Amino acid sequence: MNRDNAILVNHALTGWADVPGWWPSMVGPGMPLDSDKYFIICPNVIGGCQGSTGPSSLAPDGKRWGSRFPRITIRDMVAAELALADLLDIKKFVLAVGPSLGGMRSLEWAISHPDRVGAIATIGSSAVATGDQIATASIQIRAIQTDSHFNHGDYYEQADGPTNGMGIARRIAHLTYRTESEMDVRFGRELQGDETGRWAVESYLDHHAEKLARRFDANTYISLTDAMNSHDVGRGRGGVAAALATITTPTFVMAIETDRLFPPRLQEEIAELTPSAAPIERLNSPFGHDGFLIEVETVGEFLRRAVAAGSKHLQ
Repeated sequence: MNRDNAILVNHALTGWADVPGWWPSMVGPGMPLDSDKYFIICPNVIGGCQGSTGPSSLAPDGKRWGSRFPRITIRDMVAAELALADLLDIKKFVLAVGPSLGGMRSLEWAISHPDRVGAIATIGSSAVATGDQIATASIQIRAIQTDSHFNHGDYYEQADGPTNGMGIARRIAHLTYRTESEMDVRFGRELQGDETGRWAVESYLDHHAEKLARRFDANTYISLTDAMNSHDVGRGRGGVAAALATITTPTFVMAIETDRLFPPRLQEEIAELTPSAAPIERLNSPFGHDGFLIEVETVGEFLRRAVAAGSKHLQ
C-alpha cells in the first residue's frame, strides 16, 4: 500500500492499535476507512500499555517505570505520532481522525502540523477539557490511588494490583459514556436474578469493570486521564478561539446529541471558531458518548466525507 495515501486513526482512552477490535465496521476493504485504498495506522499512545512506552514498560534501569513515569500531555502524544510518521516516511496523512481523546489529538495535528494532514475529523471531543470533565476524571484517579494495593504506582512486583480501584474508576466512567434514559429503559430496577442479589445495572457495570481490568494498566488509566484533563488547544497560543482560528485544514466535527461527557456545545465551539470547518454533523443516538462505536452507518458516512475532503485537499 502506498504510504502517500495514509490515514491516521487516533484511538480513545482505552482503545488500542487494532482498530477493527474497538471500531468494528469502520476499517477494512470497502469500508469507510478503506484498507484497499489507504495505508491505515493507529498507533498506541505514549503512556499506553498495549504497544507504546508507558508506566508498565521497563525503564533503562531494567525496572518498571511505575511512579517514575513522567506526566504527558496531548501535545506529547502528537509529537510521538509525528516521529512515527517520519519513521514510516509518511509525508502527509489524508485524514487524522479520532473520537474523544483521539479527537483531541486530531485537533492538535491541525494546529501544530497543518502541512501534514489533508483533513481532520473529531467525534465527541473538545478543544479544551471542562471543569465537569476534570471533576469526574479526578474522582476516577482518586479511586485508583486510594486502592490499598496501589503502592504509589509501584505495584508491578506485588501479587495484587489496584484492580478494585480500577474497577470503580471504570464504573464511574462507563456511566458518563452512556445515558440516563438507556440505563433506566435497559435495566430499571430489575435484579440480576442470581445468588449475588445485585441489581441488573450493577452486574452490567461489574462486567465492564472486570473486562477492562483484564487488559489495561491502572497507571496508564491515570496517565491518559490526566493528559485529557490537561487538554487545552489555546494554552500558550492566546486562548482557544485564537488557536482554532489558525486552522486551515478541512475540519469535520461530529456532535453526539445525548453525550453527557462531551456535550454538543463543545463540538459547536470547534465548528464555530474553526474557519475551515464543515457544517457540524449531529448524531442523535440513545447511547450517549458511546454512540460513535454503535451508530456505524451514520459515523461511517461522516468518515467517508472527511476522507474525500482530505484526498481533494492534498491534490
